[in-house]
Amino acid sequence: MSSDPWGRVDETGTVYVRTADGERVVGSWQAGSPDEALAYFERKYEGLVVEIGLLERRVRTTDLAAKDALAAVEHLREQVDAHHAVGDLDALRARLDKLVATVESRREERKAQRAKQSEEARQAKEALVTEAEELAQSEQWRSAGERLRALVDTWKGLPRLDRKSDDELWHRFSHARSAFSKRRKAHFAQLDAQREDARKVKERLVAEAESLSGSTDWGPTAARYRELMTEWKAAGRAQREHEDELWNRFRGAQDVFFAARGSVFAERDAEQAENLKLKEELAGEAEQLLPVTDLRSARAAFRSINERWEAVGHVPRDARPKVEGRMHAVERAIQEAEEAEWRRTNPEARARAAGLTGQLQAAVDKLEGQIEQARAQGNTARAEKLERELEGRRALLDQALKGLQEFGG
Repeated sequence: MSSDPWGRVDETGTVYVRTADGERVVGSWQAGSPDEALAYFERKYEGLVVEIGLLERRVRTTDLAAKDALAAVEHLREQVDAHHAVGDLDALRARLDKLVATVESRREERKAQRAKQSEEARQAKEALVTEAEELAQSEQWRSAGERLRALVDTWKGLPRLDRKSDDELWHRFSHARSAFSKRRKAHFAQLDAQREDARKVKERLVAEAESLSGSTDWGPTAARYRELMTEWKAAGRAQREHEDELWNRFRGAQDVFFAARGSVFAERDAEQAENLKLKEELAGEAEQLLPVTDLRSARAAFRSINERWEAVGHVPRDARPKVEGRMHAVERAIQEAEEAEWRRTNPEARARAAGLTGQLQAAVDKLEGQIEQARAQGNTARAEKLERELEGRRALLDQALKGLQEFGG
């Protein structure tokens, strides 16, 4: 008979293994010595040790499903419980029990992890739905559309929830996208209609602008072009394929007109600058007539100068007041000289001035006599009142005398 710490072979060739519950028959060995029998069944044991070790490593280092891991454990347990090996089978059972506990613990951890991931996915999808519903009301068509497309990509990358929750959230998400698309489509349809209206308006404006491009009625036509530009801006934009072509025609018609006007105005400005030089010379010649000493010759000379002045064309608008003011100043001086001469030589005016002077002198003499009389009577108040009246009459008399002197007497 042969034996080791975990098994023995009796005289009949029966092999036993020792366990906590006593000995268990492993099998029968008739082909060789008892030591060979124990060695054979010990190798069976070592094989179980290797398989259990491999399973432990798979559970520890891979994503082996709990169901598959437990099936493998049960398969190994059946082999251990069959007692077809010699070794510490109780230790193997303990390792298998521990492995079951590990698998169960891993399964609970994964379950909790999946629950956490599911909740995170739910929150992420709810956030996507909320943002999509907000974007559905946006009028930032480009940026909102791009963001909604990005949200779809994000949604596809998230784990699925339970069917009911996932379907409900997807329905809201899809509805928000559809609502945005519907509003955007309506907006651009309306925009297309507006652009078509703008195209029609601008074609009319272009036609009128082109019809005016050859006009030489500079002022009214330029004003009309400004009105057309205002109408152009108010019309809005036409379709892109029409807008540039219409604008080039519109702008081209204006350029033709304003280039022609600019050429004419340049010639006019040069002519007016030359006219200004001539009028400045005439104004200087007129100013040589001042002061007026010989009214008749001054009047005749000014008339000649003014005739030449009228023959000269327009001058630049900003220079007109100054040069015309110089001529007007000479004209006023001659007119004042004429008025002074008329007053001096008018017999009726001289007679009226002499009569007025005489009346005022008589009034002054009368007041002086009344003042002397009042003082002689001791009536000081009346004398003072008459003296104030006398001062006014003397002032009038002085003015009348100066006027009479203008008539030479």
